[in-house]
Amino acid sequence: MTDVAARLAELDLELPEVAAPAGAYVPAVRTGSYVYTAGQLPFVDGVLPATGKVGASAGLVSPDDAKAMAATCVLNALAAAGSVLGSLDEVVRVVKVTGFVASDPGFSGQPGVINGASELLGDVFGEAGRHARSAVGVAVLPLDSPVEVELVLEVR
Repeated sequence: MTDVAARLAELDLELPEVAAPAGAYVPAVRTGSYVYTAGQLPFVDGVLPATGKVGASAGLVSPDDAKAMAATCVLNALAAAGSVLGSLDEVVRVVKVTGFVASDPGFSGQPGVINGASELLGDVFGEAGRHARSAVGVAVLPLDSPVEVELVLEVR
């Protein structure tokens, strides 16, 4: 078992199968010392756990639920990165996280939602998981997903 795999097991987390692309792209690309993932949705067993906009009002995806989905996006992104690396032990550091939140017009808590992604990366990689980040509110995401996350990883 690799160190990252062991850490995931300690956290009681499992990497999913890499989701098939929904368009003309690949889930991850390695170039030089970097891996870039495509934007990952919070699929669990091929299904989105919720759809719609994030906000505090009834009928919207709650910020707490969206935060958990951002962590799921990271697991999907790590699976995509692992598919081109062979082992996530090749990751030197998480460089950048870009998170998108399908936001109700009155919602401005995007950073808190994307903390779900950032916190998981810190839990898995420790200091090497600290990263630069953007948390962006958008009108709509593919398949009406509440969140989407992409990663840039420095690798050996």
